[in-house]
Amino acid sequence: MDPRKSVLKESSTEGIEEIPVIGPWLEDVSSLEEVIDYYERIGFQATHLGKAIKIWKKVEKKRKNGEEVRVFLGYTSNIVSSGLREVIAYLVKHKKVDVIVTTAGGVEEDFIKALKPFILGDWNVNDAEMRQKGINRIGNIFVPNDRYIEFEKYMIPFFERLLEIEREEKRPLTASEVIYELGRYMDEKLGKEKEKSILYWAYKNNIPIFCPALTDGSFGDMLYFFKEERGDRELIIDVANDIVKLNNLAITAKETASIILGGAYPKHAIINANLFRGGTDYAIYITTAIPWDGSLSGAPPSEGVSWGKIKAKADYVEIWADATLVFPILVWMVMKS
Repeated sequence: MDPRKSVLKESSTEGIEEIPVIGPWLEDVSSLEEVIDYYERIGFQATHLGKAIKIWKKVEKKRKNGEEVRVFLGYTSNIVSSGLREVIAYLVKHKKVDVIVTTAGGVEEDFIKALKPFILGDWNVNDAEMRQKGINRIGNIFVPNDRYIEFEKYMIPFFERLLEIEREEKRPLTASEVIYELGRYMDEKLGKEKEKSILYWAYKNNIPIFCPALTDGSFGDMLYFFKEERGDRELIIDVANDIVKLNNLAITAKETASIILGGAYPKHAIINANLFRGGTDYAIYITTAIPWDGSLSGAPPSEGVSWGKIKAKADYVEIWADATLVFPILVWMVMKS
């Protein structure tokens, strides 16, 4: 065996589009936007972010031209715990998304932040001591318990209102209807601070927010107190009719785009709704979850293709990164640059 032939094996790029890997020459660029324009050619996750920008810009161009692409946005509660809450509220205010799916924390924390902000902390703290001080920790974000005490002051009257509505209509409200009423309640009860709220703008723009596990958080805690202290068994939240509404929003769309931050229920609800129409046309995933345990949270878009939840010919990309790092860049490059 000739060692030279083994080391210097002849190569063939037949069937490969030869796009040079190249980054920005900093003497030739004058803005961050110009730097990010190189992302698709940098390689690794920068290339994935560059592709995501390209996909979302394509969707936006179609929408501006009057073509229907219904945009589904999914995110877990930690996204709202962070400063991405304001980025999402911007998208909702300007009607850049049409359907939202989130977890309980993604609802209640948006409301709580309109009352009192969360505060920056640290990853390395004495958590037993934090418990003694009544401070809850979400990574390096601190949430003092007085936020939840303030939240309860608003929730008990809100539950009274829901009960009145259900009695008048003689039916339970769906979770999305409850969230819509929560947005209306914010509009009536809160001041200027509501204007950076996702719930408030979703209410104003009639953008549905789905969350069948609405009781899996502080909202559920407050509901428990409300029902137990009053011996109430009337107030009920209907999840069955919401699944019909969510699925139909996918089925009736000419095209759909699915933008998903994180995994869990929001991710599955969106792509499963799109299964009923033969799959979503565009998909952008941002996640740090790995696929090796078979979880839905870590499942790449290609796995969704096998289920028919993403079309085989769909334009899709997965960015393996912390959403707080890349989502603001993605939104800025699509909406503002």
